[in-house]
Amino acid sequence: MAPRPAPPARPAPPAPPPAPPPPPLPLPPPGASAKGPPARKLLFMCSVSLSVTYLCYSLLGGSGALQFPLALQEPPSPPPSLPPAAAPRTPRAPGGTVAAREPGAPDDEPAIPRAADASGDRGGGATGTPDYGEKRLPQALIIGVKKGGTRALLEAIRAHPDVRAVGVEPHFFDRNYDKGLDWYRSVMPKTLDGQLTMEKTPSYFVTSEAPRRIHAMARDIKLIVVVRDPVTRAISDYTQTLSKKPEIPTFEVLAFKNRTLGLVDASWSAIRIGIYALHLEGWLRYFRLAQILLVSGERLIVDPAGEMAKVQDFLGLTRVVTEKHFYFNKTKGFPCLKKPEDSGAPRCLGKSKGRTHPPIDPDVIHRLRKFYKPFNLMFYQMTGQDFQWEQEGSDQ
Repeated sequence: MAPRPAPPARPAPPAPPPAPPPPPLPLPPPGASAKGPPARKLLFMCSVSLSVTYLCYSLLGGSGALQFPLALQEPPSPPPSLPPAAAPRTPRAPGGTVAAREPGAPDDEPAIPRAADASGDRGGGATGTPDYGEKRLPQALIIGVKKGGTRALLEAIRAHPDVRAVGVEPHFFDRNYDKGLDWYRSVMPKTLDGQLTMEKTPSYFVTSEAPRRIHAMARDIKLIVVVRDPVTRAISDYTQTLSKKPEIPTFEVLAFKNRTLGLVDASWSAIRIGIYALHLEGWLRYFRLAQILLVSGERLIVDPAGEMAKVQDFLGLTRVVTEKHFYFNKTKGFPCLKKPEDSGAPRCLGKSKGRTHPPIDPDVIHRLRKFYKPFNLMFYQMTGQDFQWEQEGSDQ
């Protein structure tokens, strides 16, 4: 039997047609970034991180150049609470008195040798420095002038319960600046919140570096200058020096380089201090005139309550020191300071205060008035106040 033939092989199924290629991605428009979603996400995270860092740096008190809106700044920390046993203030005992000083009182007190000398000094209506509160840099300064009446002003303003002041002159901005602000703060009396810290050093007014240094400490500080007829002030300055050095030449000799020609020696400190316009110009480079109160040394004698009203208004204080605090001593020729409720005799200044001026040649006084007149007129123009020092006989 013949073998059966094999069935024909089935043809292979046709291959499926190739899949069409995917459509090309659209090209970005010209100038657009070619970065994909991961790059944009990374850029966004970096931006958020920088913003958070900037916010934290500002809130934590970073550099002054990084100013953030006030609403986001950290509020000032509350003042430290007082010990439970501390009283609001320690007033002086009833009947206590404090001696005022004449406008010609010595202003050349020695610099403070140590902090305790100043911080233990009476001030602000207290018998001593309290053991509570904190020491602060001054918010107001009596910067001049020597022999103008700064001691009288300081004693009067210290009768105010909201003022505490150093009794001796720190001389920080002219002699002790290298000791630093921490030392300066250490010689200040302790104060409570709401009390004003003050000091007086009359030589600041004629120290060229003082305006810049004080401005660097506190640009909004308040400055007080007690001014006096420059001729009378120069004679008072000489009188003080004469009491310590009786061997010095006469006033007439020291005041002139050549008396025959009438050449005044403006390099002598007693004369130079009275050129107020020259010194004030340096202060106006750093402070507005509204920050400087000019007190009349003459009116401080004849109307102490009136001048003190201006001082208290300038410092933002309630008018507490009034005419009830003063008693005019006819023998000495200047006011004494007392407590209004004091029924005893007021205490006045010691024998060293109210010195009698030596007789000065009237021709010398006349020449000095001519010398000071243009400077006085310039000073009146700069300050907007006329102190009327050109009137003959005002030095008597």
